[in-house]
Amino acid sequence: MPFILYGSGDFHYLSALWLRRLSGPVIFVSFDNHPDWDIRPPKWGCGGWINRALELANVQHVAIWGCGNFECWWPHNIFANRRGEREGRLEVHPWADQRPMKDRERRGAILRENWRDRFEAFAANIAGREVYVTIDLDCLRPEDAVTNWENGRFTVADLEWALGKLREKSRIIGGDICGAYSEPKYARWKQRFASEWDHPKLDLPAADKIRTANFATLERLWPALAH
Repeated sequence: MPFILYGSGDFHYLSALWLRRLSGPVIFVSFDNHPDWDIRPPKWGCGGWINRALELANVQHVAIWGCGNFECWWPHNIFANRRGEREGRLEVHPWADQRPMKDRERRGAILRENWRDRFEAFAANIAGREVYVTIDLDCLRPEDAVTNWENGRFTVADLEWALGKLREKSRIIGGDICGAYSEPKYARWKQRFASEWDHPKLDLPAADKIRTANFATLERLWPALAH
């Protein structure tokens, strides 16, 4: 630490471990296509690890930007950490462009046309604070990153801009990037069953094209995060 590059989004829960190494108060900013806020077991898994971050005394606030999958909407959000939102320690910003009008009124909902304004306001609100940033590459469009999960709607340029805004207003003291595609390998058939049941069925390009796309993205994002 303070900056770490590691494996697929299946291991995004490790970000909560990296946070444990920090002693002072910190704002935690996550760019992710999934909110990872499920309150059900397992406690340490890629679907609910945000709650482990919220349990840390030094984490003052958690903000998740760019969620595009179904987990933010009824009925799939029935096991979401609503308490964290109500208490104001957790804010989630899902894309709502293709949602019904009532969904666009959800707390934190963003549209392609207004998300930068919302993010600038967020960055101004945490001005002068210390920030830890985690990026799951599945928050990006499929043109920009190949992952083990569904892709989101950010472009690489969007994340470069957002990181720049954070640096203008606050101090990024650490961060990590995960989510690049990793070929699944299983020790037991039960692991395969659980993984294939949970993961989406993806139409993947050839391995060399996956590496080329992901390395091109990392070559832009890593300097923006860790410089």
